[in-house]
Amino acid sequence: MAMASLQAGMVVTPRSTFLQGCEVSNKSSLSGSAVGGEFGASCGGSRTRMTVTSAPKNRAAVKSSKGDESETLRVGVLGASGYTGSEIIRLLATHPVFKVTVMTADRKAGQSLGSVFPHLITQDLPSMVAVKDADFSNVDAVFCCLPHGTTQEIIAGLPKDLKVVDLSADFRLRNTDTYEGWYNGPHRAPELQTEAVYGLTEIYREEVRAARLVANPGCYPTSIQLPLIPLLKAGLIEKDNIIINANSGVSGAGRSAKEANLYTEICEGIHPYGITRHRHVPEIEQGLGDAVGSDVTISFTPNLMPMSRGMLSTMCVQMKQGVTVDDLRKHLVERFAVRFHHWTIFSILFP
Repeated sequence: MAMASLQAGMVVTPRSTFLQGCEVSNKSSLSGSAVGGEFGASCGGSRTRMTVTSAPKNRAAVKSSKGDESETLRVGVLGASGYTGSEIIRLLATHPVFKVTVMTADRKAGQSLGSVFPHLITQDLPSMVAVKDADFSNVDAVFCCLPHGTTQEIIAGLPKDLKVVDLSADFRLRNTDTYEGWYNGPHRAPELQTEAVYGLTEIYREEVRAARLVANPGCYPTSIQLPLIPLLKAGLIEKDNIIINANSGVSGAGRSAKEANLYTEICEGIHPYGITRHRHVPEIEQGLGDAVGSDVTISFTPNLMPMSRGMLSTMCVQMKQGVTVDDLRKHLVERFAVRFHHWTIFSILFP
């Protein structure tokens, strides 16, 4: 069976197919809000970078969840003092439609975000408060950036008219028994799990648009599913023998102090971790299984890289009989180009 190497475009090698993609900025579409991201990868001297952006057709008619029409969508961010929260706020604070009206951080309640993240000191933001003291009467949507296992009960206690995007793993796995097995604890809001929509917007855009609760995908699953799901759905690659080697920056592990993430532990080396037990495995297998309508088992090796942020995933897949490398590339370009108002491929080189 023929195999090849793909990196958003393709690089041909004798015996294997490598799909290389970087994590994509994945902001869910709330009431017509803008969506954008950048996709880039490099391998063997060839580089591919794609930029995608989209915006509401009429920003003056963005509807809030309260039913009125307004130019502003008021947003609360739970867990604002972590890496995920600060990045969400950076994106929201400079956006023409969103306005951050509530920020929570229990351990830093009463402080300004600029005192924690100086690069945000110029933004017009409220002071952080404890979750229990947050007033959601002036909020249309919430981004929840709290650690895994802490989110379910908090979201269950939020006003039911709020749109919620949860960036933890607490609502990504549809099967609550699977969640319990991989996250070492029972699901504390199974009634919400049934309404949660997996927020990979490039694949499930319409479902996300209509959802109240969106489970934002994990970092590795985003970079892996974006190229693989379209190719599996199109019947261009086999579902078996998918081998993935993925590399991540240290900030993906969060901001809390951990010995394994100290500078002297990380620098000047590459550290495989979570072999066979990484919690993103069931999330990836769930998405790929949905694409083909049957169970998919992957071989996944994550590696911690000596860098602050970034992600590069390499996927080795087997092409179906008669499929060429050009078929894979053509399908991915066509599949994603029609979904965005703007798509740019800066350079693709094929040695």
